[in-house]
Amino acid sequence: MRSMSETANKTTGFKQHMVHFGKRIVDNWPIYVLLLPLLIHLILFSYRPMTGLIIAFQRFSPFLGTAGSPFVGLENFEALLFGHASMFFWRAVRNTIIISAYGILFGFPFPILLGLMFNEIRLGKFRAITQSILLLPNFLSEVIVVGIVIAFLQPSTGIINHFLVNIGILDSGIYFMTRPEFFRGIFTFIGIWMGAGFSSLIYLAALTGISQELYEAAMLDGANRVQRIWHISIPGIMPTIITLFIVAIGGILGASFERALLMLQPVTFSTGDIMGTYIYRIGFEQMPPNTSLSAAAGLMNAFVSLILVSTANFISRRVAKTGLW
Repeated sequence: MRSMSETANKTTGFKQHMVHFGKRIVDNWPIYVLLLPLLIHLILFSYRPMTGLIIAFQRFSPFLGTAGSPFVGLENFEALLFGHASMFFWRAVRNTIIISAYGILFGFPFPILLGLMFNEIRLGKFRAITQSILLLPNFLSEVIVVGIVIAFLQPSTGIINHFLVNIGILDSGIYFMTRPEFFRGIFTFIGIWMGAGFSSLIYLAALTGISQELYEAAMLDGANRVQRIWHISIPGIMPTIITLFIVAIGGILGASFERALLMLQPVTFSTGDIMGTYIYRIGFEQMPPNTSLSAAAGLMNAFVSLILVSTANFISRRVAKTGLW
């Protein structure tokens, strides 16, 4: 009897919730009408294409389509993890993790330092000019930025080689883009150059939300600038830092495909071939293209990224009491 009563109460509560939800939609229908195009776009271009993931479990042929291609189960995943494609797959995984770790280790703190610096600068004109210069690469295409870097690193005409030769570090210019040991450093530098200016604005906006009374009270207590930054500014933007860090962890297997594809050469595959370029190459460049293997690699990449961001969010909720959800 108690079980039936609990079930009836849950059913009644669900009905009341749905009635309340429907009333909210009716009362706020203009907002939902504005939301409708976004929902349609999300369904058509984000959720509907997910039906194509069946390719990862097939020996896909474009002439047979997904309906006629034979189903092979986990064969493609076994080939990636343990079979004929495992060597290049694990190399791509290793390179992606290392490059993303470089980006988090060196690229993640840099915008925080910039935001703190801009918050402390009192010369408005100098701050505006500096922010404009740092923001400029963010509005340029990645093709243009990579092209500028390649031009700077040319062995005979590049400004970097000229500088290193003139100060005696090098005897003659070298082509950095063909040296595997320099690929990850150049990749990370471009990422910092392009994204630090914009990311610093996020932290600067968070800093402006901190009450000035806290700074004034700290100054009355004798706190110097470094102490105010350490005890007020950084704790004040910690939720923003944690949120962006979780996002960065979730993208650890999603290092910039476009940048890597523009920079990559056969001689730098050993350190520069990441998951994005590996998936692109086996799915489009190799002959014949292996669409099923490419889809399986992409699905594994997305699944691991989901686990990483969920784990980071769980730890953040436990330790810092804040997270994405």
